[in-house]
Amino acid sequence: MQGRKTYTVEEAQLALESYCSYQDRSHKEVEEKLRKMNMIPAACEVIIQHLIQENYLNETRFAQSFARGKFRIKNWGRQRITRELKLRGISSYNIKLALKEISETEYQETFNVLAEKRWDQLKRESSLQRRRQKFLNYMQYRGWENGLIFQKLDELSR
Repeated sequence: MQGRKTYTVEEAQLALESYCSYQDRSHKEVEEKLRKMNMIPAACEVIIQHLIQENYLNETRFAQSFARGKFRIKNWGRQRITRELKLRGISSYNIKLALKEISETEYQETFNVLAEKRWDQLKRESSLQRRRQKFLNYMQYRGWENGLIFQKLDELSR
């Protein structure tokens, strides 16, 4: 038999309360944590229900803080944020609410600053074609919309 620690429902509940207090978590992260703690499905349901009732676990709040953080800190565009939230099992409704956390003016400003910074970093590229391609790949990876990228690319490569 392995020397794995076993938890009572109360112990697991306390551990998950502090886990969720530290930072907002998605339901998927909490379920994964419970699985690692070897909790039985019935106990998991009880604990998750408790976390929701006591407001330790809130999918809307998680989605909103995730979107704000990834946009402001990592300069991700809406597409990347949406993709990452979907990977975390967040509902379409909550994804829409989360994206509303980003103002359109702030979005445009961040895009322009990031695009111009990246374009300047690629100055040493010998061919304009390679510079444009690297710029495009970078901005797409960050999750910015193609329409915005191509419009900016036309403006910058004049």
